[in-house]
Amino acid sequence: MDYSSANGGLWNMFVYLGIIAGLLLLGSVLNRKVRWIQASLMPVSALAGLLLLILRNTGLIEVPVSVLEMITYHGIALGFIALSLRTSKDSRGGSYAFKSGALIVSTYLMQALVGLAISVLLAYTFMPGMFKAAGILLPMAYGQGPGQANNVGSTYEALGFAGGRSFGLSLAAAGYVSACLVGLWYTGYLVKKKGYQRTDHQVISGSVTLKVFQDDNEVPMEESVDRLSTQVALVLLTYLLTYLVTLGLSDLITSAVPGLARTLTPLLWGFNFITGSAVAMAVGAVLKRLRAKKVMTRQYQNNYLLNRISGLAFDLMIVAGIASIDIADLRGLWVPFTLMSLAGAWTTFVFVRRLTRSLTPDFAEESFVAMYGMLTGTISSGVLLLRQIDPLYKTPAADQLVIGSGTGILFGAPMLILIGFAPQSEAMLFLSIVLCAVYLCILMAFILGWRPKWLRKAKEKKE
Repeated sequence: MDYSSANGGLWNMFVYLGIIAGLLLLGSVLNRKVRWIQASLMPVSALAGLLLLILRNTGLIEVPVSVLEMITYHGIALGFIALSLRTSKDSRGGSYAFKSGALIVSTYLMQALVGLAISVLLAYTFMPGMFKAAGILLPMAYGQGPGQANNVGSTYEALGFAGGRSFGLSLAAAGYVSACLVGLWYTGYLVKKKGYQRTDHQVISGSVTLKVFQDDNEVPMEESVDRLSTQVALVLLTYLLTYLVTLGLSDLITSAVPGLARTLTPLLWGFNFITGSAVAMAVGAVLKRLRAKKVMTRQYQNNYLLNRISGLAFDLMIVAGIASIDIADLRGLWVPFTLMSLAGAWTTFVFVRRLTRSLTPDFAEESFVAMYGMLTGTISSGVLLLRQIDPLYKTPAADQLVIGSGTGILFGAPMLILIGFAPQSEAMLFLSIVLCAVYLCILMAFILGWRPKWLRKAKEKKE
């Protein structure tokens, strides 16, 4: 075997990880030594991601986008698997999971209405050549990220939207910037005005006591296998099971309903962090059952170390996610791009803040910053903001992102109709807008518990 630098398969990934590690350390130093960076409350991982983004675009460092996307993809899954393997979980009913999914999809619908209002208004006034259905790219970019923005933008480009793919990708980049700037401003406000503590100040050196590090009946420190090795083994084994489950489901769909395989299979692989979380919860349930049956006498999960593993995975994911941003050429679409970017950030802030306060009043701020980060950027930006005020994931806000994304797939299915109908004709466009508004009202009624007056009277009479 060739052990020299000529063997890229042997060295490349470690070189790229070394670059990310070096920038994380540099970001940590800058965060400590540069006053204005420290005052901005910017997380070290976000600062390292911005540094790598600048270095990549200036040509000083070459890290392939494919590598950054791979780190982001696997980092999300590994981070949520580690979180889901923890023994202390928030127990909430099924309605909470469905309401979380409804909140996500209702935000998509609101973003679609805002985006369509802008594109249709411009098409009938200042920009008669504007592709009227372009506004649908706002929820695809802000709500679902670069992948869907690229896919739908490419589809619309084939239907006549010149620069549709670039427009979608640029909106996705703007959404990520909005998540960071607005989200970091708000978490900074919470730190300064509401008494929340920064991530840096959560654990003071020497404060990790035995009570924090070890639960009752855990495997003792004297065990021959290092405790960190055990946690890493549990996470990697669960990820292997996730791969096998996803592979089995995709093969089953391909053989049973080949017509839907092209649509469903990419969703399965694209949202593997949801499958991973579900598999991790199942693994945790099996381990708990084995302990109850006395087959196992010790608890193998260690919450402290699992938190640290998820923190590492999310740090790598955040660096890679920010560094992979690519603001493409807008080809003369600066006006709709600017309007949609600003309107999307503001309306999402107001809308999500209102709904999270109703849905999760006991951890409203944590839920809001996590949801806002995800619904303007990606799950990685949601986790980035959450870690500023809940670094140990003491609230269920991180779990809400996962279970909401899972049930959101069900609620989001009708949006496929909106995406397909809107560009066909003006009549279909306005029909799609009406359907979008009606569906939004239905989801908000479900989330907030609204009932028609006649239904409330009937319930009161029955009681």
